[in-house]
Amino acid sequence: MNDPLTPFHIAVQVRDIDEARRFYKDILGCSEGRSAPDWVDFNLYGHQFVCHLNPNLGSAGKLTSHFNPVDGHGVPVPHCGVVLRPPQWAALAERVQRHGAEFVVEPYTRFEGQTGEQSTMFFLDPTGNALEFKAFNDIETQLFAV
Repeated sequence: MNDPLTPFHIAVQVRDIDEARRFYKDILGCSEGRSAPDWVDFNLYGHQFVCHLNPNLGSAGKLTSHFNPVDGHGVPVPHCGVVLRPPQWAALAERVQRHGAEFVVEPYTRFEGQTGEQSTMFFLDPTGNALEFKAFNDIETQLFAV
């Protein structure tokens, strides 16, 4: 399939809309789109990422993930994220570290020197939604390489 990539849309639940705004805008650098009192759209590297308030979580509620072993790390499942170019990925890693967000999997490079070489990192938003950001030196040839 050689069609150009199009933006995805994903919606997650959050415990607090203002807390989500601070995280996605201030830490991840997303711009805000439309919103209502119980949801807000963010531009996550050109993709529509929507946070929906789940009042049943309460102000301290946290989602939990299953952790699957990958390369000696516990990778949270489910997770979502974006594939970035290396400069964007490095800038995001530095930004997340600077803001003191806790990594589930610290930034590192997998498959070094191989066809599928990629940099990756995992962290959670304040509600516990798991996010992965990865980078390939050449997204077009490496993203789906076997």
